[in-house]
Parts: sequence; structure tokens; C-alpha cells
Amino acid sequence: MRPVRRGDRGPAVTEIRGVLLGIELLTPDASVETDEFGPDIEQAVRAFQQSRGLSVDGQVGAETWRALDAARWRLGARTLYHSIPEPLTGEDVRTLQERLLEMGYDVGRADSIYGAQTARAVAQFQREVGLSPDGTCGPHTMHALRRLGRKVVGGRPQLLRDSDAIRQSGPNLMGKVIVIDPGHGGSDLGVVVADGSLRWAEAELAYDLANRLRGRLVAAGMRVHLTRGPTPGAVLPDLARAELANELGGDLFISLHTDGHANPEADGVATYHYGTDNGVTSTVGERLAGLVQREIVARTGMRNCQVHAKTWELLRLTRMPAVRVEIGYLTSPVDLARLTNPGFRDHVVEAMVAAVQRMYFPVEQDVPTGSIDVRELRAAVAAGALK
Repeated sequence: MRPVRRGDRGPAVTEIRGVLLGIELLTPDASVETDEFGPDIEQAVRAFQQSRGLSVDGQVGAETWRALDAARWRLGARTLYHSIPEPLTGEDVRTLQERLLEMGYDVGRADSIYGAQTARAVAQFQREVGLSPDGTCGPHTMHALRRLGRKVVGGRPQLLRDSDAIRQSGPNLMGKVIVIDPGHGGSDLGVVVADGSLRWAEAELAYDLANRLRGRLVAAGMRVHLTRGPTPGAVLPDLARAELANELGGDLFISLHTDGHANPEADGVATYHYGTDNGVTSTVGERLAGLVQREIVARTGMRNCQVHAKTWELLRLTRMPAVRVEIGYLTSPVDLARLTNPGFRDHVVEAMVAAVQRMYFPVEQDVPTGSIDVRELRAAVAAGALK
């Protein structure tokens, strides 16, 4: 869908305004023209995007609309249950999942989807408080939830569970599965800049980085899948990329992008993981993001634009630790000169390989940033294959 933006009119704008009124981000008299996307609606949309960890652009694209639609529901307004084949989704589901996570129940990721794992967690809670364990969150279950406090205090139980799963898998990369997602593709080229007679597109550079990363991780013993080829026939939306990663059974997920900005002074690398502003739903993706960010900065000298939590569908709906890396700004002369250098792209890729290896080291046995020699990883795998 084409994003609905400032200056647009029509039924879509009226519906957006209605949702914003319902979640109290607009006042009833905020706009005289109810079918016009004016500055008041744009400001409310930006506030909503900021509060939900979405990209803040003031426009209502597909992902922002799905988040707005989900926000219609408040916990307790309806009975929640595991519906097949179309599960219930909404803000009320996410609130319930976060509440259960705070209490120590394993719902997986707070993805706003009332799936089988959430139903099992509700049933476990019901069993422990003496209710019928049917996995349905109705009035009696809501009353019990309101009466009880946290079971786990001072920690993030989901983080502990995910960290233990990583630890149990061991430090060797051999046989582990990673899904690499080159951003954009097809008719969606992402950021495009001209450099003399040349043209550089984000989609093409992202695929080159992904392909280089695939080669090095395969050499280190991992099973690697890419979400797209160099010239896909159609644009693959983030929802489909997340579903593909889940179907492939990835242990890790890395999405590769470059950035762009109207200000050519903007440069540097930033890494994103799934998380909310209350910290309850952060996972070991946070650790992977930190490792990737630190390794790239240390090995390339790029400006450190830090690690950030986001609720983007690509990060929220993947069932494995997932990160999105924005590797420089094509609109920056400094970053453009770097990214168009194949040798520099090799340094970026080696940094990500080192980060992936460090993910599987126990925290107490981690090594300093920049100290892993990626060539030694490949040599160790080759030596093992010759035995």
C-alpha cells in the first residue's frame, strides 16, 4: 500500500483519525477537516510510532497501520483464546504476554499474536491459581492476573531462557543455521545515490554484503540461507522475510541495510534488536546487536550510532535472535567512499563473523572486541574436515 501522509484526504484518513481518537492521541476537536491528514494527525502518528518502537516518519504505511489496528484493543475488552487458523492479534495480546513474562511464564516473544505458546502459558498460570486450564483469557483469568504480582523479580526470565538455549548449543559454529536478509530488492532499491557516472543502490550493496557474509560463515561451518537472490522478481515484504526465517529454522537472523539522510553529514553504523521501552521483552538479540555493533566499529572505525530496541515486524515476528544492521549512510561522502570499496566491505563482514562466533561463547569466556581472527575459524573448520 502507498503510505498515507500529510495532505492526503479520504476514508483512510478518517479511519486513521478514528483510531488515534480511540487511543487518546488526538482530541475530538483536534482537526476541523476529519478527512484531511493534517499536521495534528501527523504529530499524533509520530507520537504513536515513537511509543511503539516503529520508524518515526509521520506516515501510515502497512506496518504502522497494522500497529494502529492492533492498538484498538485493550486487555480485558474481549476474551482471548487460541484461534485456528487465524490467531487473534492486538495490543491486548501484547500486554497479556508482557504481563506473563513479568511473572516468569514462557510465552516466547511478546509478538502480539495469541498463538499456541501463549495459550500454554495462560493454561499454566490458570493451573497454578486453581482455574480451569483451558488457555483462554476471560474475566476470571483477568481477575487472577490483577491480584498477583511478579513471580520473577530483578531479572528478565525470557532473556535467561534464551541465553541458556544459546549456551546449551555450544561454542562451535558447525551445523548452526543462520538466515541472512539482504534488505530491499526487486523494484525496491532502497537508498540510491549517484557517484559521477555510477549509481549505487542500497539493495545491491546489501546483497553483496550478504553474499560475502554467507561465504565466510559457510567456511566457518554454518548452514546459511539468504532471504533473496541478487535480482528477485518481486519485492519481499518484511512479514514474508520473517516467515521464511521461521520456516528455515534459523538459529540467528541478520538483516543488512544501508541508510540515507537529507543531511550529508549523517554517517555511521547502527544496529537494532527487538525490544520495548519497558525492557520486559528484550531477548538475546540485544546481545547479538551489541556484539555486531562493537565489532564493526572496532574493525572499521565507523561512527558508533549505538544499539537500539525496535518493534519492527522483521524483528518481532522472527522466532530466533534477530538484528538489523544499518551499515553506513550512502548519502554521506565518507560512508559512500567506504562502502563502495570491496576491501572495506570485507572488513564489515569479518566483523559480523566475529560477532556471530562470540554469540556462542559463554559470557564468562568472551574475548575482547576485535581480537578474533576470522581466518583462524576457517582454518580450524578446514583442518577438521581433513581429519
